Formats: sequence, structure tokens, C-alpha cells
Amino acid sequence: MDPDTVRNAWVNRAGEHSPAYYAYHGPNETSTVIRDILGEHLPRDAAVLELGCGSGRHLEHLADHGFENLSGVDINAEAFDTMRETYPELAADGTFYCGPIEDVIEEFDDGQFDAVYSVETLQHLHPDVEWVFEEIARITNDVLVTAEIEEPVRESSSTDHDLNYVDEDTPLYYRDWDRIFTSLGFVEVDVVRGDRDTTRAFRAPG
Repeated sequence: MDPDTVRNAWVNRAGEHSPAYYAYHGPNETSTVIRDILGEHLPRDAAVLELGCGSGRHLEHLADHGFENLSGVDINAEAFDTMRETYPELAADGTFYCGPIEDVIEEFDDGQFDAVYSVETLQHLHPDVEWVFEEIARITNDVLVTAEIEEPVRESSSTDHDLNYVDEDTPLYYRDWDRIFTSLGFVEVDVVRGDRDTTRAFRAPG
């Protein structure tokens, strides 16, 4: 599966895993874990970016707990329509970018965000765009959080042990996030293992 096919699967997402689906379910346990990590390390006026923000359920949870400088990136334009309907204050107060992460991230300044986080997003990036991980490190001034699936949750239809499929058109690449970001100078400071995701918190070098 090539990068364009992977991107198109998310651009046109409907039903399960669509922006409306996640807006309906709202914040979850992972939202709380991210809030606790960011709250431990950062003030409430810290600049926070979510990669793959969808309709904004995790950002809404942060806003509800006092975080006020929130931004997000998502590839699906419908996500922002749903956000305006479901979380209108977040949509009005936040800063949002519609496009693939790899098309947006190079426009950000070094250390532009005090915190950057992702929830089940980086796991879907095609291997051809793994250079994005260095860009994530570049724009993160203090705290980086990854909440990604790190082991199979169902039988894989792939012969490659590092790849599974959420469904027929949505690949999930298993990666060693600790190795990836510590190799870029970050220090892992916390690990929270949930029923589905493993959430890792890193501090930026220096």
C-alpha cells in the first residue's frame, strides 16, 4: 500500500473511526492520561499541538481542564465540520490545520509547541514518510506524548509482523516509539499501558 492510498483512506473515512464516530464517543481514558501528563509538566497556557486531532475530543478535554492554547492537525476536512458542531468553543478558540501531517509540519518553527501529542495516529503513517518523526522532534519544545498501539489487537492479515490492518484499507504499523524518539535526543519519563494503547511521555533534550 502506497502513501497516497493510506492518506485517501483517512480523507474519506466514514462510519467507524470517522470524525462523527469519535465525537459521539467523546473524551476517553486516554484523554485523561494525556491531561495528567501535560498537567504535571506544563502550565495551562502552554502551546499544545495534537497530530491527528479528528473532531477534537482529546483537545476538548484539555480545554475543559484549563488548557487554553490548543492547536490540531487532521487530514479529514469533515473533522473540522464536526468539531464546529460538537465543540464550537474549541473550534473558535483553537488553531487548526487541514492536511496530511507531512504536508503541514514543515511549516512550523523549531520548538513552536511546548507539547506535541498523538493518539493512534503516528501508527498509521506510511514508512515512506517516517522522516516526519524528526520533524515532530524539531517542533517540540518540552513534552512529547505518543499514545499508540504497540502490539496486535487482532489477527493480522499481513505476512509482515510489523504491520496489521484495522480493516481492509487501514494499515497499522507497529513501531518502537521509545527507540525512535530517544534516538532523537528525547528522554522517556513515563509509560502508561492501557487496554489498547501504550502512552509514552518524553522530555525534549536540553
